[in-house]
Amino acid sequence: MQYRTLGRTGVQVSTLVLGAMNFGKIGNTTQEGATAIVDAALAAGINLIDTADAYSGGQSEEMVGKAIAGRRDDVVLATKATLPMGDERNQRGGSRRWLVTALENSLRRLGVDHVDLYQMHRWDPTTSDDETLSALTDLQRAGKIRYFGSSTFPAYRIAQAQWAAREGRLSRYVTEQPNYSILQRGIEAHVLPATQEYGMGVLAWSPLASGWLSGAIRAGQEISTNRSGFMRQRFDVSIPANRAKLDAVEQLVTVADEAGLSIIQLALGFATAHPGVTSAIIGPRTMDHLRSQLAAADTVLSADVLDAIDAIVAPGVDLAAHEKNDTPPALLEPALRRR
Repeated sequence: MQYRTLGRTGVQVSTLVLGAMNFGKIGNTTQEGATAIVDAALAAGINLIDTADAYSGGQSEEMVGKAIAGRRDDVVLATKATLPMGDERNQRGGSRRWLVTALENSLRRLGVDHVDLYQMHRWDPTTSDDETLSALTDLQRAGKIRYFGSSTFPAYRIAQAQWAAREGRLSRYVTEQPNYSILQRGIEAHVLPATQEYGMGVLAWSPLASGWLSGAIRAGQEISTNRSGFMRQRFDVSIPANRAKLDAVEQLVTVADEAGLSIIQLALGFATAHPGVTSAIIGPRTMDHLRSQLAAADTVLSADVLDAIDAIVAPGVDLAAHEKNDTPPALLEPALRRR
């Protein structure tokens, strides 16, 4: 396992991060299965575990907490907030009112007195940066979080939040967690230049592109992955963007074969090759998934292989930009772009 410094924090983290989104009902993972995955990941050298309050309605945090009980100090523990956690309209977002409550709930579910990295799962356009950063800074000073970061923020919001922290003399986001894979390279054009400018650590989510780069999706085969069962639109190959992904996968398999790698090793090696990326988040549902992904722990791609990838999916290009979850609100809501 390789290790890198997380931004400018001085904290050393593994280049593969154990993501716990599949723990619980989302991935149909039991506590026994989750604990086995955590055990194996830690034994392999992974030292950062990433979860969120919204994953299976808090179930993921509970499972992670039980799995790391008695070895909290061995884990760099990260979780997130802002996504809805109930029907009540204030049980979401980046307000001080909610973040204080959300963190207390997360600490209780995790069974810990602090988290190492607390991330805003999405930018909340209804809440000012000053409000959110002030609340996070106070939680940090109270010792309940060590650092805080953003997730899936557009580049202009990353820059705005850094400016707001400086102007308000508040602590700043030290990490960003963006969607990044061979098939979704858009952050190379805007987000990664911004995070590099501000010295932020980057934890890339979905480096296997929701299973497209796992080896389970190939031309001429029925797509029957766990994710395709509840996200059908993202796997319907009659849709042009999905067809483009499938065509790219077939070419990438050839590149991997010629390099003596699995498609998973190619995908994870690519995600961690960019100098702006600290680590790639893996999200195994089973021990077999974990083993296949751990095989990429020390994968380093040659320049020739990276050039071959660039020829298939050009730098800075998203093959399915609508799936990135960082679209400016005005592009989604007509009323926001009309006087």
